[in-house]
Amino acid sequence: MIRRTTILAGLKNLFRTFPAVALLGARQVGKTTLAMEFAKRSAPRVTVFDLEDPAALARLSDPMLAFQDLEGLIVLD
Repeated sequence: MIRRTTILAGLKNLFRTFPAVALLGARQVGKTTLAMEFAKRSAPRVTVFDLEDPAALARLSDPMLAFQDLEGLIVLD
């Protein structure tokens, strides 16, 4: 496994300043892996929406309803 401690620390700093942070990059470079590792280490409550899952997409058709009761980190993958 690749050690990403510097990148994870950078993400933590970004979340101290901004309510939302985007991980951008080419396909297959580890964005999902990085997001899941950050979530595992940083947040006690995490909700993940896999945007390739039709059920998650349906749930997000009404974002206010989907997000209203959620607490903690929300990952849109």
